[in-house]
Amino acid sequence: MLHVPVLLEESLDFLLNDLSGTYLDLTFGRGSHSQEILNRLSSSGKLCAVDRDVEAITYGQLNIHDERFSIVHGNYSEVKTLFYGQKFHGVLLDLGTCSTHLDNHSRGFSFQGDGPLDMRMDTTKGFSAADFLNKSSEKEISDVIYKYGDEKASRKIAKAIIEFRSSRLLKSTGDLVKIVESILQRTGRTHPATKTFQGIRIHVNNELEHLELALAQLSELLTENGVIVIISFHSLEDRIVKNFFKPDVQFLPKDIPINNIVTQEFKCIKKKLKPSAEEIKRNPRSRSAVMRVFSKA
Repeated sequence: MLHVPVLLEESLDFLLNDLSGTYLDLTFGRGSHSQEILNRLSSSGKLCAVDRDVEAITYGQLNIHDERFSIVHGNYSEVKTLFYGQKFHGVLLDLGTCSTHLDNHSRGFSFQGDGPLDMRMDTTKGFSAADFLNKSSEKEISDVIYKYGDEKASRKIAKAIIEFRSSRLLKSTGDLVKIVESILQRTGRTHPATKTFQGIRIHVNNELEHLELALAQLSELLTENGVIVIISFHSLEDRIVKNFFKPDVQFLPKDIPINNIVTQEFKCIKKKLKPSAEEIKRNPRSRSAVMRVFSKA
């Protein structure tokens, strides 16, 4: 299944303030936004793209043949290092998981089919979901599922995970689904493992801290009146974005030295935009999306 971009027209209408400018897509995925940006840019415009997923980099290299386009493997939390000294007219962050991650069961993101319990966006580094669940304490597992998944049954699920691994290790998404289903019954359209999978995925990929670090670096990469478009898919992401851009609020990630605090120089262009009913009908995965737009004053 191909990745269907969310709020495509709306995001690019805000982002592309100069069709001969230079732009940055920090979440390339399968290139849906990037390809449309290139379609709209003039011959002198440029687009740089980033993704932490090696498969996404390979896809971009094989499928986009345009001298205006370049793509690099990296985490958007490294954006200042990746593009040191460069300036962009606009930056796009389309957060969350790519549809191709969910549909490829070998990546371990989805509870819809059985596959290795991995969940890493960058499979070249870090620990997998299986590593975390098989080696962590009951409290650590419970805290992650509750904090990042907002799962009220996190303690019961964590206890069941510990009981399961007392006889054999968790290896597959099917193992985790069975454990959650032994605790929670399905009610309505939402699968009972949804929140558990979200919480573990966010933890494994350290998604929220990487987002905080990326936001703290964007001011230095933008031209005057440069635009930032951010599409979030759950309240934890959206809260970070909303709070970061609040007037007169300084944001300091724990591992950025105090002398590197970025003074907030942004104004809100679009406070909150959600997909239309028509888009949600076409693409149900878009229903939780929230887009916010800011520009450098």
